[in-house]
Amino acid sequence: MDPQIGIIGLGTMGANLARNAARNGAKVVVYNRSAEKTDEFMSQYGKEGMIEGYKSYKELVQVLTPPRPILIMVKAGEAVDSVIDELREHLSPGDILIDGGNSNFEDTQRRYDNLKKSGLKFIGMGVSGGEEGALNGPSMMAGGDNDAYDEVDELLNRMAADDGVGGKCVSLLGPGGAGHFVKMTHNGIEYGVMQLIAESFDLLKRIGGFDNDQLAETFEAWRDSDELSSYLLEITAEIFGSKSDVLDAIKDQAGQKGTGKWTTSAALHYGVAIPTINASVDARIISGSESERKSGKNFPVSLDEQDPVPPPMKFRSIVRHAYELSMLLTYMQGILLIKKANEDEKWGIDMGEVVRIWRGGCIIRSSVLGRLQNAFGKDEGKVKAGKQAIMERFQGDRQMDFRRTLVFASSRGIPTPAMSASLNYWDALRSETLPQNLIQAQRDFFGNHGFERVDKEGEYHIDS
Repeated sequence: MDPQIGIIGLGTMGANLARNAARNGAKVVVYNRSAEKTDEFMSQYGKEGMIEGYKSYKELVQVLTPPRPILIMVKAGEAVDSVIDELREHLSPGDILIDGGNSNFEDTQRRYDNLKKSGLKFIGMGVSGGEEGALNGPSMMAGGDNDAYDEVDELLNRMAADDGVGGKCVSLLGPGGAGHFVKMTHNGIEYGVMQLIAESFDLLKRIGGFDNDQLAETFEAWRDSDELSSYLLEITAEIFGSKSDVLDAIKDQAGQKGTGKWTTSAALHYGVAIPTINASVDARIISGSESERKSGKNFPVSLDEQDPVPPPMKFRSIVRHAYELSMLLTYMQGILLIKKANEDEKWGIDMGEVVRIWRGGCIIRSSVLGRLQNAFGKDEGKVKAGKQAIMERFQGDRQMDFRRTLVFASSRGIPTPAMSASLNYWDALRSETLPQNLIQAQRDFFGNHGFERVDKEGEYHIDS
C-alpha cells in the first residue's frame, strides 16, 4: 500500500511538505482553515501526485486509513492546541498526530503525555531547511514512540535530505519533547553562526575596507573551502554576489521568532554555558532597541588604532580564522546543551545521530559536522580522532589570529559580541583557575553559603 499522510496548514512549509510527500509516492490529503487557500493549493499543485483537498477535519480523517498519520503545520503555541482539540473528536486510538512546527519542547511533552491517555500517538518533529528544504528534502528531528514513528518512517525517509554518507536526514531521537528540543537547539546554533558571519562581514567592511565585490569573493572562497563550507556561507555569498544593492538598503534590525530565546532559557535551566548563542540573541535584541541605540550615539568613546591593519588578503585570513574557531565553539555549545538535557531527561538521544541528520537539508549543514559527528559518536576510535581534529584547528596561528581579530575590533570600537563570547568561553575552559573563588568567598561573607577548599574535604566558612 502506498504511504499516506494528512496535512493541516498550507502555509509555505506545509504546502511544500505536502508537495514533497506527493512527489515521493504518498497519498496526501490537505486542509487549511481558509478554504480559499486549499482551493488555491489544489489549483496550483493538485496534479503533482495523489493530492486531495478537503474543507473539514471530518472529511480529511474519513479518507485516511487507520492508523491515520496527520501532520500539523500551523503557528506554534495556542494554534496547535486548537487544531488538536478540534481534530481529536474525529480520531481513533492509534491515530498519529505530528507537530511539524517550531513548538516549544515543553509544550510538545505536555501534548505527548495528554494524548497518550486517550490512546492517540503524538510526534513532535522539528523540520529544518526552509521552504526549499521542505520541498526538496529537509532535515527532520522527531520525538515520540517507536510504534508511532514506524508508521511514518518509510515516507519520512523518502522525503528527507540525503546526509552525504549514505543515509537520510531524519531520525526518531527520543520520546516526547526530544525532537523539538534538538530542533530548538539547532536554531540556537543557527543564531550563533549567522551572527558570526555578520560580524566577519562588519570587520572586513569597516576595518578592511572591503567593497561588496570583495565581500562576494571572500564568502565564495570560504564557502568552497573544505573547512568552512556551509549552507549559511553559500547564501551569504549569493547575497553579496547578486543582491548586494538590496542588502545596502536593509535596515539593520534583525527579527526573531523565539527559538533563540528558548535555547538561552533552556541552557539556564540545565546549567550549560552557551555564551556565543546568548550573545547572538542579545545582538538581535540590541539591533531592535531603537531608543537605546539613538541615545548611544552620544556616548563618549576613546579609541586606540595604533595597530596597523594588514593588507586585505592577510586581514581576510585573520578574520577567517576567528570565524572558523568561533563557529566550531558555537556548534559545540549547542551539542553539549543537548547532551546535558538528554542526561537529565533520560531521552536516550544518540548524539552522533543528531549531528548526522544535520549534515543535509537543514540550515546549519556544514562540512564541520563530519568531524563533530565523529567526536560525539559512539565509536571510541572515531571519537578520539574527531576530538583531535577539532583541537588541531585551535593551535598555533589560527588561535593567535582569533585573538588579533578581537584586538582590531576593540581598538576601533566595533562590536563583536559573538566572537568575543566564543574566545572568552575557550579561555574559561582552558584556564587552570578561575576567579570564582572570590565570588564564593563573597557569597559566604554576606550569605553564609559556605565553600569547598582545594586542600581538604568538607564545607567551610570565611571565619572557620
